[in-house]
Amino acid sequence: MNPDLDKLQPYPFERLSRLKAGIEPPRELAPIALSIGEPKHPAPAFVGQILTERLDGLSGYPTTKGLPALREAIAAWAERRFQLPATSLDPESQVLPCNGTREALFAITQAVIDRSASPAPLVVCPNPFYQIYEGAAYLAGAEPYFINSQPALGFQPDFDAVPAEVWERCQLLFICSPGNPTGVVLPLATLQKLIALADAHDFVIAADECYSEIYFDESQPPVGLLQACAALGRDDYRRCLVFHSLSKRSNLPGLRSGFVAGDATLVERFLLYRTYHGCAMPLQTQHASIAAWNDEAHVRENRDRYRTKFDAVLKRLDGVLDVARPDAGFYLWPKVPGDETEFARALFAREHITVLPGSYLSRNGADGINPGAGRVRMALVAEPERCIEAAERIVRFINTL
Repeated sequence: MNPDLDKLQPYPFERLSRLKAGIEPPRELAPIALSIGEPKHPAPAFVGQILTERLDGLSGYPTTKGLPALREAIAAWAERRFQLPATSLDPESQVLPCNGTREALFAITQAVIDRSASPAPLVVCPNPFYQIYEGAAYLAGAEPYFINSQPALGFQPDFDAVPAEVWERCQLLFICSPGNPTGVVLPLATLQKLIALADAHDFVIAADECYSEIYFDESQPPVGLLQACAALGRDDYRRCLVFHSLSKRSNLPGLRSGFVAGDATLVERFLLYRTYHGCAMPLQTQHASIAAWNDEAHVRENRDRYRTKFDAVLKRLDGVLDVARPDAGFYLWPKVPGDETEFARALFAREHITVLPGSYLSRNGADGINPGAGRVRMALVAEPERCIEAAERIVRFINTL
């Protein structure tokens, strides 16, 4: 077996299951899960209709590159959404469909990393982080390096604190904006600083932007990495790749549909990798995805639902829990009284509510600090009435501490 498998840590939800083991929560209280970022809003009806209408696709092998119409729809959406120059994103060479961002983020690491480098290559990640970044690094023969996100910086990773020798060893930088779990949006100037660092030290930036379509101010959507490139006059998107998904944007986590776009040279080599990897998107999924990327009405309605929930939940938590509205995304990242694991365990035991301890999403950074300590992640993905009930139970729980 691959010895690097031994470097993989238990996934956060496995640890959470162990934390809750043996507890019998109150049976009279319905369970409410705020732990997993699985959208519960209704999926667009037209997507299901197209899936059933295109079952003829089951009798044909899909290509790894995907239908031209899908790549054209993705490119057109990205140009509209991120104010890219018209036709600057080539559907033929700069766009590749993928089965959600999770598999693509893992796979790009395997394709990008040169494991023969000495000293061992680094994959630089924000901290807290999506655990796929860490696992992908280890299984590609690299070492992860974590940049802590601290409240003093508005939960932005402290890129300025990274030593030059780390950037020299870096082969891949993961960024997540809006962030998971912090909800922080990296500003244009920061993205452009990172592009300059990538140029200077010759590494690839993989921007996980899967939460980009859940935000609160319609006049200020989160900026993206390709947008930062375009503002610099770089339409080759050199060393830059973005990863997007319909899971959060369109409430379609089960569709497993997303894309990677950017540097044509990287996309070409990634296509070669994926051809062998065996991850072509089913044809009926591609047709449904075309319709989803072409429609914005359901996405705006989705944001309205999240605004309603955040307003109601934050109103109830105000003055009780140290928490603020994030820049974007659907997570709250509150500071809790005492140890975060004990808080999560007691909240489940007494109120039948599941939250994720922040330390399960983090590692000790270069400074020895775990930035998830003392915090929990709450995903406001359920219907508004369930989220409101959860907030009221949390208030009741905290008032008894």
